[in-house]
Amino acid sequence: MCRLKKICFVVLMLGLYYSCANKSGEKKQNTPAEPEPEQQQPNIVFILSDDQSWTDYGFMGDENIETPRLDQFAAESLTFQKSYVPTPLCSPSLATIITGLYPKDHGILGNDKVYDRSGNRKKNRAEAYKPVISAFEKQTTLPDLLKEKDYLSFQTGKWWHGNHKIGGFDYGMTHGNPNEGGRHGDFGLQIGRKGLDTINSYLNLAAKEKKPFFLWYAPFLPHQPHTPPQRLLDKYLKKTDSEFVAKYWAMCEWFDETCGELFDMFDEKGLTENTLFVYVCDNGWVQEPNKNTYVKTSKRAPYDLGIRTPIMYKWKGKITPKMDNETITSSIDMVPTVLDILGIDKPKNLPGVSVLNEKALKKRKGIFGEVYAHDFDTIENSMLYNMAIFPPYKIIVPDPVRKKDEVVQLFNIEEDPFEKNNIAEANPDIVKDLKEKIKVFRTE
Repeated sequence: MCRLKKICFVVLMLGLYYSCANKSGEKKQNTPAEPEPEQQQPNIVFILSDDQSWTDYGFMGDENIETPRLDQFAAESLTFQKSYVPTPLCSPSLATIITGLYPKDHGILGNDKVYDRSGNRKKNRAEAYKPVISAFEKQTTLPDLLKEKDYLSFQTGKWWHGNHKIGGFDYGMTHGNPNEGGRHGDFGLQIGRKGLDTINSYLNLAAKEKKPFFLWYAPFLPHQPHTPPQRLLDKYLKKTDSEFVAKYWAMCEWFDETCGELFDMFDEKGLTENTLFVYVCDNGWVQEPNKNTYVKTSKRAPYDLGIRTPIMYKWKGKITPKMDNETITSSIDMVPTVLDILGIDKPKNLPGVSVLNEKALKKRKGIFGEVYAHDFDTIENSMLYNMAIFPPYKIIVPDPVRKKDEVVQLFNIEEDPFEKNNIAEANPDIVKDLKEKIKVFRTE
């Protein structure tokens, strides 16, 4: 009977969402001051773009794509321009953002578990992925940790890992039922593309409950399908001869507009000053000009066009804005930073550090990356590349079995940010040192 009540509640919430959607068309360390005992804990918002290169923002130097709201956000934030996600594929990247763990530790290596492609592929794929979701449910996520401070957690947008409750969210748009089209967000993918009514409802609920909240805003933008509003497409068709590129550029601005709508909503509700906003992109994308796909050195690739992203932290009056073009940070740092702000002890298994702790950032000399097969099995059977980023150097080590015809690549990413010049052969000592660091990382 209890299970029946839960099912009814989920159905009711989905009904409310569709109602809204149809109506809308949807020290000098940079450490914030300790909150006073009577002060409300800050709300937390994670904003995630989906398939966007680190170059594709006005504040990152792009001269074609207009992103005025994110440009303003960057100016008001502690903005790390040379940051990374550890893997260039959405499902494992999202799992890292919500857990603070590298893929090798949270177990989500790719987008699908290896499955039988004969017969009913959709059913076979869903069945193969079930144990992955069951294993991921045992991980401790940021929403789980925030329960210590009585936070409500809301999920909207991209979410690969079954029902939103698998991630510890109290409420969410993603049901995750493969029999009803659940795979990587289902109903959640409508947020942003069809308005923000559901977020408005969640904010009203938090106000009614008088509780701080964590909001996951991960719209399916600028991800394919590239179907921007005609007004934006017309604008960018004047800037390029490629319709494919114009559509992608227009999608980037459309995403920027939805971020502006979100910021305006928080302003109107008087929530901005007591909210920590964090921005990251899940993985890179460079649009092929002559066909509807990505350049192979971007998404799913070990290069910076696949894994580099700006990461930004804004808490008005608490975090000092700064445009940092030197410090390397990672999405593994997002959870520890939130925990630091809230005074929650960081679990010992988290490899990241609080970006507000300048001493810890300087002590850490580098970060790591991993690329696995889209359809993954075990770590050993699915590994494609390991990366180590220890400025100014970045090494890409191909798997000796699955990528046996490829060579080790070493780049000076400060002098060569687009990784055109492989200097591995001329620097054997650096290669040896970084490969040893990867070996230790793999066994930790």
